[in-house]
Amino acid sequence: MVLLDTNILIEVYRGNFEIINTVIKIGQQNIAISDVTKSELFFGARNKDELRIIKKDLTKLIGISITEDISNLAVQLVEKYCLSHKLSLPDALIAATALQNNIELYTLNVKDFKFIKGLKLVK
Repeated sequence: MVLLDTNILIEVYRGNFEIINTVIKIGQQNIAISDVTKSELFFGARNKDELRIIKKDLTKLIGISITEDISNLAVQLVEKYCLSHKLSLPDALIAATALQNNIELYTLNVKDFKFIKGLKLVK
């Protein structure tokens, strides 16, 4: 299973063929998203029709809710990396979701995550 960062899905919606091909290779049945990504996509919807399409599309993916363990790990990551690497709370929650579920993270913002020990990134 692979956790998709929000920027990957944004690129899919923009029609980025390179990203789309990678997502196809991963396989829909192997794709997970965090509640954070779901929320960010909803927030970015430009209108009700776009929101409806996003909601429908996301039902086809594995959703991972933020558990207490994920939340606690995210707080630890923010404490450890906020000053040295400017780790944001949304990114910490996404990283903690991948770490807690022992899955790879597919992101275009490798620089935002590469310093997190134990986090596996899709290359």
